[in-house]
Formats: sequence, structure tokens, C-alpha cells
Amino acid sequence: MAAPPPGHGTVSSADGVVAGAPRRWLILEGLVLLAGALIAFAALGQPWWLVPAAILAPDIAMTGYLAGTRPGAHLYNLTHATLWPAGMLGAGYWQANRLVMALALIWLAHIGLDRLLSTGLKYNDRFTHTHLGDRPDARQPDPDRQTAPT
Repeated sequence: MAAPPPGHGTVSSADGVVAGAPRRWLILEGLVLLAGALIAFAALGQPWWLVPAAILAPDIAMTGYLAGTRPGAHLYNLTHATLWPAGMLGAGYWQANRLVMALALIWLAHIGLDRLLSTGLKYNDRFTHTHLGDRPDARQPDPDRQTAPT
């Protein structure tokens, strides 16, 4: 079987990875999103125990990786895009539902924290390959690592 043409079906570690100043800006945006969401949460007057209780809920989407890297990345990216919690925040505001707004803000805080920690949106080749970098997978040998002769 012949290899696919460049750019069709394969993604290298460096493809689509943000580096340099733009990467630092995206990380700073993550910090601002995290801080802003928590400040807005505080203004709602909701109980703070909701934050630790719900902050990791979006990571349940990682279970999509049990079906493979493609569905896993798709589900993960759906739950780690700001579109859905922003819509939820707007709906909560429209309905004057403080709990819905609080949960949306926690969701946004989670996304901000992920970006701050350089955990980006996933590519479908492996879990560790994100738009903010490629973290080495401990299960795979590092081809650049030199071992001492024995």
C-alpha cells in the first residue's frame, strides 16, 4: 500500500502546532479566561464547592478515546471549545438561571486552565498531539533519546 500524499491522512508532530510568541499569547489567554470565569463565578454568589465538584467534568470526554483516536479527539474537542459553555452562559443569563451560568463559568474556567497548562485541542493521531504542542507519550520510545552503550 502506497503512502498517502503529503497532507492527506497523516499529521506530523509539528503540523499545526503553535510556537513562539503566538503560543505564549494563547497561554496568556488561557490565564485570562480562567481568572475571568472565576471572578464572574464569584459575582454570581454560588457556593464555591461547585468549582471543585464540576471543574473536571469536561474531561469525561476523554472516554471517547476508548473508541479510538479519531472519535476521542472529536469528542474531546467538542467539550473543550469555548462555543458550548459560552452558549450555555448566554442561555443561563437569558433565563436568569444562576446555576446554569455558574456551571458554564466553571466549564470556561476548565478550558482556560487547560490552555494555561498548554493542553490544547487534540489532533486525531494521538492524545498527546495538540495545537499547543506535542507532549511525549511515555508508552512510545523517544527516537531522539540517546542511550548509553552497555
